[in-house]
Amino acid sequence: MYTILICDDDRDIVSALKIYLTSEGYQTVEAWDGEQALAAVRAGGIDLILMDVMMPKLDGIRATAKLREEGNIPIILLTAKSEDSDKVLGLNIGADDYITKPFNPIEVLARVKSQLRRYTSLGGKSREEEQDVLRNGALVMDDGAKLVTVDGEGVSLTPIEYNILRLLLRSPGRVYSTAQIYEQVWNDPALGSENTVAVHIRHLREKIEIDPANPRYLKVVWGLGYKMEKMA
Repeated sequence: MYTILICDDDRDIVSALKIYLTSEGYQTVEAWDGEQALAAVRAGGIDLILMDVMMPKLDGIRATAKLREEGNIPIILLTAKSEDSDKVLGLNIGADDYITKPFNPIEVLARVKSQLRRYTSLGGKSREEEQDVLRNGALVMDDGAKLVTVDGEGVSLTPIEYNILRLLLRSPGRVYSTAQIYEQVWNDPALGSENTVAVHIRHLREKIEIDPANPRYLKVVWGLGYKMEKMA
């Protein structure tokens, strides 16, 4: 059974989310600000975080940054429609997704299930996966062990970053549009997905490229999308 941390200073929202999640069999833990969220995660047992952006003491953006320094638990931000800049900033610092208020319960549950499926898949191994090592130059992905190295150095990726990299690594030289990347990684229709994909690609470059401004691996093909440059 998965445990979801709900962090929002609006107790009505927390109560509503708790009802949605427990009805689907999830356990929930509640927090009212970013500091409480950090304490709950450090206590252990949290599988996913639903976190509001605007909160007292420590807001959702700064809490996400701190959480990303400590681990890769999926984080879904809860934002108001007027907080577009916060959505982009949140994705930049490591949030996996966001939900706009007022939210639809069906959307909340779908996004939670999607992120949990992606996250838990990183811990599983099959016999075929154990032999599935993807290489491109000095970039190596052991998809069985779920490990990525660049020039022999380990790289820590979020589940979204890992799945984008795996998609591109499987077909070096192939150009994927932002819509194709979104649909295959997020398993959702690619409506307004350009910003979301671009933010995760930028974050991924910062982790695997020596010079993110002049990438060796993750190349943009202007007007078409992105590709993994084929290396010797």
